[in-house]
Amino acid sequence: MEKTLFQKICDREIPATIVYEDDLCVSFKDISPGAPAHLLLVPRKPIPRIAAATAEDQSLLGHLLLTAPKIAREQGFADDGFRLVINCGKNGGETVPHLHVHILGGRQMEWPPG
Repeated sequence: MEKTLFQKICDREIPATIVYEDDLCVSFKDISPGAPAHLLLVPRKPIPRIAAATAEDQSLLGHLLLTAPKIAREQGFADDGFRLVINCGKNGGETVPHLHVHILGGRQMEWPPG
């Protein structure tokens, strides 16, 4: 199976502005930001989408959700608030078949989102 765009970024085969990484995940700036602060948080493990995650992935999913606010704090936009988004499938807005969390901040978020 061919590597996804995000796997190639995690493996440093494609350049990105990386703001955080650890053994389980990598976070980098979105190339088409939807907010002043728009980061992607990607697990190194290639899970196609949240609906494809299994019980085996529970710890990794928890790690992503606990790491996102840490990154928002480190990047200086946590105090004013931020939004986490996980798109799933075509109708959910998924464009890359690799689970990822959008971390959005730096402005007032609207509701409903889209």
